[in-house]
Amino acid sequence: MPASQPDWPLRKIRQHLLDHGCCPPGTLREGLARSWQRSLAAGLSPLASSKRTDHLGEAQLRHLRASQHALLAHSLPVMEYLFEQVRPVPSMVILADSGGTLLHTLGEGQFLGKAERVALSAGATWHEAQRGTNAIGTALAEAAAVEINGAEHYLERNGFLTCAAAPIFSGTGQLLGVLDISAEHGHRNPYSLGLVNTAARSIENRLLCAQHKGLTRLHLHPRAEGIGSLGEGIVIVSDDGWLIAANRSAREWLRQGAAPLGALRLEQFLPHSVEQLQALQRRHPQQPLALTLHDGRSLFAQLHAEPAVLHLLPASAQPAPSAASGPAAATVPATPPPTTADDPLARLDSGDARWRLACAKVRRILDKPIALLIQGESGVGKEWLARAAHASGPRRAQPFVALNCAALPEGLIEAELFGHAPGAFTGAKREGHTGLLRQAHGGTLLLDEIGDMPLAAQSRLLRVLQEREVTPLGASKALPLDFFLICASHRPLRPEVEAGRFRADLYWRINGLTVELPPLRQRSDFDALTARLLQGIESGRGLALSPDLLQSFKQHHWPGNLRQYASVLRTACAMLEPHERVLDWPHLADDIRAELQAACSGPAATASTAPVAATARAAPTAPSGPQPLPPLATALPHSLIQLEQAAVQQALLGSRGNVSQAARTLGISRQTLYRKLQALGA
Repeated sequence: MPASQPDWPLRKIRQHLLDHGCCPPGTLREGLARSWQRSLAAGLSPLASSKRTDHLGEAQLRHLRASQHALLAHSLPVMEYLFEQVRPVPSMVILADSGGTLLHTLGEGQFLGKAERVALSAGATWHEAQRGTNAIGTALAEAAAVEINGAEHYLERNGFLTCAAAPIFSGTGQLLGVLDISAEHGHRNPYSLGLVNTAARSIENRLLCAQHKGLTRLHLHPRAEGIGSLGEGIVIVSDDGWLIAANRSAREWLRQGAAPLGALRLEQFLPHSVEQLQALQRRHPQQPLALTLHDGRSLFAQLHAEPAVLHLLPASAQPAPSAASGPAAATVPATPPPTTADDPLARLDSGDARWRLACAKVRRILDKPIALLIQGESGVGKEWLARAAHASGPRRAQPFVALNCAALPEGLIEAELFGHAPGAFTGAKREGHTGLLRQAHGGTLLLDEIGDMPLAAQSRLLRVLQEREVTPLGASKALPLDFFLICASHRPLRPEVEAGRFRADLYWRINGLTVELPPLRQRSDFDALTARLLQGIESGRGLALSPDLLQSFKQHHWPGNLRQYASVLRTACAMLEPHERVLDWPHLADDIRAELQAACSGPAATASTAPVAATARAAPTAPSGPQPLPPLATALPHSLIQLEQAAVQQALLGSRGNVSQAARTLGISRQTLYRKLQALGA
């Protein structure tokens, strides 16, 4: 921002304000003049001495930070990067909430001491009503990025500072807080305002995407190359076309106006529905779409739909199979027997007797202090059952907290579970950590892959479960606990106890009710489950499988179970042309097609020739039929990634889905194998 007018020294302008109640016309830029007059109206004196009556105590600050967890979590990485950019100059990076209270600061050296003398530290309030004109308070008041240099601060004691601040907005336009760079006035960085404004936009985008996971995101920019850049617009759209949230760039480009986002539909701006955009994106998955808005302006767009792996719906909500799909369409009936309950557990029932019995047993303990242990192969749906149990019970309105014990390094499990006090160990968070046990207080805690928990952590967990209280690492005071405990394991824990790898006393504590979920290859509801998966991936489109492909799927081993099957179907759906409704062999990825054909030993390829030819006529780019491919074990990968993928799949096939055995075969740890499976989308 430009400096104030040089022919009126700031001290004289301030005195004129005190004498006459207004600034001399034309001497200050408008935003600064408004701020000075607000400061005067708040009863502040420019020469007032510093007071600390508005500084939060340690307990109050902890409570405030907990309530601002999402803002802090997504701001801290950005703040750390920003501090590295300004670090050569004595300065600080500061995050404040919407009331002007400082939540977190980064700074070091002599300047940090000077800043603390004027209460520029966590817990202090820098609202204009308390501190007069300052970048943080004025950015909040103006809802815009501002820079306040030296004597432009209303209180003279803050004149040694030069500060630039930018507001942080939610996807619905709510002011969440302010990001600030403060330095000594003699070390002013001319790029501070641009840096802090860019960093604030980055935080907004991170928050927007994180808070709307599972929903469709429309990324916009006037240039195709701008998609994916920091300046892109992001719009969150519901499945039925309503605008839920958007960042500032998107609201500007769509010219939202005064109407709230929730009252606007995508079709009010674009001549396309969500379904039409999805169809266009499927045809050109890697290319931005050129769109023309109703007012004639042009934008490029790219759709990002974070797929929910499985949406299980009541049978009555599933669409009827499309009769217009041609002779190759296979009807996939979904007619599970009626159930007396109507809750998330009941909606998991798609006809398999073992799943129905497991859900019925779980429902009986939801209001009782009985721990639940869910066992079954990787990918069978243990976490889905756990989430459905939570959503069906009396704690449904309270938190559901999940920890994958196999995905965390051994040294971090205790800190994540039990929490830690500030500075409890090297690398500990400065403000401490609540811990998952306390986060689940009142709700449900899921410990997934508990069989991989280190013995030391098992001992502490047993003590917590017995005493129903937890003492964070480095703390002296125990805190009460109350949660519904669910544990899950891909392997039977009883043999682990007998082998000495799992504590017997902990096993008996978590083994209140044990249910065993069947692998996909043993489920009797494969047809109905397929229909539900397709409905969850492409809602309302009426997709079906060709009879031949469905039969091949039924006979496949599926070492990754539902997780793998859902991934295969999702990829196949992405290969469909907009007019197609039937999934067939040409829509499969090469690796899964090779596995299926090798297992079928010929009949599937022969039987599928007719429907594939029909598909080829409808989509000229598709091959005329499934081409013979060698078995996976002899297929020659074309890259290191394919080689790794083939090795992982072979190991899982050879171990019949046993992840531990597969890891031993590959010569890697279970944690490493889990990371590779996640990276490969398995």
